[in-house]
Amino acid sequence: MLYRRMPIEVESPEQLGYQNVKYNLAESSVTDFRLKNTQLDLNELVVCYGHHSGKPELRQLIAKHYDNVIAEDDVLLTVGAAAGLFIIATSLLTKDDHLIVVRPNYATNIETPRAIGCEISYVDLAFENKFELDVDHVSSLVKSNTRLISITAPHNPTGTIISLQILNKLISLAEKNNCYLLVDETYRDLTREEKLPLAASLSDKAISVSSLSKAYGLPGIRIGWVITKNKKLQELFLAAKEQIYICNSVVDEEIAYQFMLKKEEYFKPIQEHVESNFLLVKNWISGNEYLEWVEPKGGVVCFPRINKEINVDIQKFYSILNNNYKTFVGPGHWFEMDKRYMRIGFGWPNAKELEIGLKNVDFSIKESLM
Repeated sequence: MLYRRMPIEVESPEQLGYQNVKYNLAESSVTDFRLKNTQLDLNELVVCYGHHSGKPELRQLIAKHYDNVIAEDDVLLTVGAAAGLFIIATSLLTKDDHLIVVRPNYATNIETPRAIGCEISYVDLAFENKFELDVDHVSSLVKSNTRLISITAPHNPTGTIISLQILNKLISLAEKNNCYLLVDETYRDLTREEKLPLAASLSDKAISVSSLSKAYGLPGIRIGWVITKNKKLQELFLAAKEQIYICNSVVDEEIAYQFMLKKEEYFKPIQEHVESNFLLVKNWISGNEYLEWVEPKGGVVCFPRINKEINVDIQKFYSILNNNYKTFVGPGHWFEMDKRYMRIGFGWPNAKELEIGLKNVDFSIKESLM
């Protein structure tokens, strides 16, 4: 496989150094959780090789989280959702296979298949169409060697969602063509409308991926999961996991387990924070003379763009924003889009930081006008 570093990682706040970022609107998750807010007890934990599929009690809690529409054995714990996505791509795709993937997208969903060297067809979402997914277009791209259709729901980076009707059509398309549908559902718990059913619960051709990173603020413990009711697939994914890293860290799994036992208690303030910050962003952009957006319906990110009528030096804009105002967003090129687009994360900063950061975006545009 031919690996290359992704701009979204090279230019990430953690790589730049958090001390160099004063107003961080680049994060795609909620505020990082502090372990001091738990009564965490690891004293009796045996630091051994863990269960290869993941701590059984944690997988039971995850199945319960999804209202028991899936079973413990349908859940494979991974090192974050990123490892789950890597396992799926490298297990299902070869250079002779064909992938259909939505773009823009979380970078790993595109870069890993590229490293594999498979044939890729992109479904490019358009601002002018409100970033809506056209199932007929997806269907037209299916080939005899299509192995996987890959989407995110809610969508990263736009925060848009698909309807149940569209999800069912995509599943039917996968079933009809004997391929698989991958649904990256890391923002599912932060949907502001009625949540879609867990995709993997609807068909053995559907695969769901999620984690505790984006919606729960625990990216540092690296706990994610892959869900499929397809036993052969589950065995295949487990084989891949065992060859890559055998098992997850038992320390990470235990922290996740103790967190999940009190998940609802911890999640309520997260939801309140996200909703409050979302309203700040919505009010800011509603009267904004420079920016336009498609209002997100889920997650903690949005993907506005500088209006096409605005004549701005885009390189100067980012230079001023980053260097003068110490404010960072996710520039469009992270997602293979024009730099006039920017992903703004509103779940990570506190309200004051968000308000100042948004004002700094306006200041930077104004100072970059041509």
